[in-house]
Amino acid sequence: MVKTLFTTAVLATVLVVLPGCATTSASSTASKVVFQVSDNDAQKWNLALNNAKNVQTALGQSAAVEIVVYGPGIGMLTADSSVSNRVAAAVKSGVNVVACENTMQAKKLTTADMNPAIGYVPAGVVEIMAKQQQGWSYVRP
Repeated sequence: MVKTLFTTAVLATVLVVLPGCATTSASSTASKVVFQVSDNDAQKWNLALNNAKNVQTALGQSAAVEIVVYGPGIGMLTADSSVSNRVAAAVKSGVNVVACENTMQAKKLTTADMNPAIGYVPAGVVEIMAKQQQGWSYVRP
């Protein structure tokens, strides 16, 4: 009797878990990574941009790559920053680089101050949370 209950419980667990595993495997075929950059440091920025490029090189252009920028890191997305050309090149190669509008407002930055190649999100942290909930890998260089 105990053995039958145990076998039934194991079988029920397998039936519940396996469909979830199949769904996870099917949805993970596309590579998606979101990078957080919140440091106002050109060296950190170059590392993030190198990482994004390495992902594209290793996985191809079908990999979805996004760099979400907020806090002090927002300064590196201005049109005159030391990494402005690299940011524009990354966007041209398919990397989605987005600035947090909350940070821009707090630092009194407008879209006219920013690199024209980038995009915008209302809240950087919320963007990262949403990406993770959608199955994106998270990296903070």
